[in-house]
Amino acid sequence: MIGLLLLAAAQTAPLDWDALPPLPWRAPPLVTPEMHGFVQREVTLRKCRTDKPGELAVPVAVLVDENGAIRTTVPRAISCPSVEQYAAALAAGFARNNLLPRPGAGEQWYRATLTFTWTK
Repeated sequence: MIGLLLLAAAQTAPLDWDALPPLPWRAPPLVTPEMHGFVQREVTLRKCRTDKPGELAVPVAVLVDENGAIRTTVPRAISCPSVEQYAAALAAGFARNNLLPRPGAGEQWYRATLTFTWTK
């Protein structure tokens, strides 16, 4: 029960995105053309704002436990909720069994950024 309370507290505390270390990928994630296409369709349908035409980067905070398992992912708000949630789910899947060993490391937050690109 105490572990669940600590996890809930960790999720509700504001994240210092700039202070989070990068997620220690064993192999970098491979974003497929289908994933890029989904984000393009969502950006168009939802009229999401992008800083660069044809590109959207989504920062995701990832909580990794002491055994290297993914506890949770939290997307940074970019005013495109469907893409935020999609990126958070992708980050969790990409990280599963794909992190470098962290000997002696406890539970820790990391950051990952998934970048989606497409042509107009």
